[in-house]
Amino acid sequence: MRMSKFFLPVLKDTPAEAQIVSHRLMLRAGMIRQSSAGIYSWLPLGHRVLKKIEQIVREEQNAAGAQELLMPTIQPADLWRESGRYDDYGQEMLRITDRHDRDMLFGPTNEELITDIFRGSVRSYRQLPLNLYHIQWKFRDEVRPRFGIMRGREFLMKDAYSFDLNAEAARHAYNKMFLAYLRTYERLGLKAIPMQADTGPIGGDMSHEFITLADTGESEVYCHADYLDFGAPDAAVSYDDDLSSVIEHWTSRYAATDEKHDPARFEAEVPEDCRIATRGIEVGHIFYFGDKYTKSMGATVMNAEGVEVPVEMGCYGIGVSRLVGAIIEASHDDDGIIWPASVAPFDVGLINLKVGDDACNGAVADIYEKLGKAGVDVLADDTDGRAGGKFATMDLIGLPWQIIVGPRGVKSGVVEIKERRTGERQELSLDAAIAAVTGR
Repeated sequence: MRMSKFFLPVLKDTPAEAQIVSHRLMLRAGMIRQSSAGIYSWLPLGHRVLKKIEQIVREEQNAAGAQELLMPTIQPADLWRESGRYDDYGQEMLRITDRHDRDMLFGPTNEELITDIFRGSVRSYRQLPLNLYHIQWKFRDEVRPRFGIMRGREFLMKDAYSFDLNAEAARHAYNKMFLAYLRTYERLGLKAIPMQADTGPIGGDMSHEFITLADTGESEVYCHADYLDFGAPDAAVSYDDDLSSVIEHWTSRYAATDEKHDPARFEAEVPEDCRIATRGIEVGHIFYFGDKYTKSMGATVMNAEGVEVPVEMGCYGIGVSRLVGAIIEASHDDDGIIWPASVAPFDVGLINLKVGDDACNGAVADIYEKLGKAGVDVLADDTDGRAGGKFATMDLIGLPWQIIVGPRGVKSGVVEIKERRTGERQELSLDAAIAAVTGR
C-alpha cells in the first residue's frame, strides 16, 4: 500500500478528551474516530489491527474444537424474560420496541439466544459435547463511557458457549477454553494472568478473568510475580488431554481482582518481594454456570438411561476490540505504538526520503516489489514531506520494521533499517535489508 493512496488521518496534537495512552495514540495514529459517546468508527489502520486480532482469536477457538456461527445483534426480549434476566440486567441493556410494539434489545451478551438455538436442535447426549461461538458487536449502555475503546458502549466480542452432559465434562470444556485463552494471548504478544473473579450478571459458581497488568487498568489486581515468567503450554499439550495439571499450574499462585482479593491470604501466601499490587485490564472472562440457563429455559437432552436432563453450560468471552487498546497500553513508548508483529497493520514501513529522485524511486520500487512477492505487507511513504515528519509518522503508527531509502545511501548501495521495538538501526545492502525484515 502506498501512503499517498492510504487514508491515514494522523493528528499532531493529542485531543483533550483522551485520558489514557491507548486512546491518545489511537486517535493520533488515525485508527479511530468518535461517532458519539463510547461509540467509534474504525478507520483503515485500526481496522487492519482489529481484523488481525479477530483472526488469531478465531484460529485458537477453532483449534480448541469450537464451531463458529453468527447470531444477530438484536434479540427478542421474551428470551430474556424466560431466563429472568430482562428486568435484572439493569440500564446497561439498550431496550427498544419495533414497529409492531414487540420488545427487543441490543444484545449485551448471548446466553439466552444460544440456549434457544441449542434447545431447538439438540435432543440427545450423543450430540454432546458442543461448543459454539461467534464474533459480533455488542452494546452496553455504560453510564460513563471513557478511555476510548477500552470502556466504550459498542464493542466487538468473541463469545463462546459450551454444552455438556454433566459437570465433569463441563469442567473439561472450561479447561479447554482456559488453555485456548493462554495460547491466544501469547500469540498476541500479551501477558495475561488468569485471576479469580466475580461472576456478575452472567452468573455461575466458577469464573476467571484474564488480566493484563497496566497502570491505566480499570481494576485493582493482586498477584504473585511468578506469573510474569509463566508461558502458555506448547503444542505437545493436546486439548484431548486431561488439562487439570495445566490449570493447576496456572492457578497455583495467588491472583485475584479486587472483588475477590483477600489481603490476609495475599500476605500469608506471597513473599513480600514477590507481591504485585497494581491495576489491570480485563481482556477475557470465562464462566462455568451449570444449568442456570438450561433449567430455566428448558434446554434438556435425553441421557443414556433415557432420562431428560438439563445440560451444563459455560460461557467464554474475549473483548476483541478492547484487545487493541490493551496491546497499545502494554507496548508503546514516547514516540508512539510498538505493535507485536502478529497484529501489526503492516509489516514494514518503507520511507522514501527524496520522492522524485530517480535512484530513490527505483530502489523503493525494487524493495516494494520484492517484499510483496515474499508475502510482506508494506506501507510505502511516497508522500512529498519532510524527513522528520515521515519518521515521526512511522514511529507513531508502530510498524515492526522501517526501511529508509535516501539518496546518499542509494549511491553507496545501502539502505537503513530500523527495528521499532528496540530502536536499533543498521545500514545494509538492499538484499540484506529485505532478508533482515523477512527473517530469511
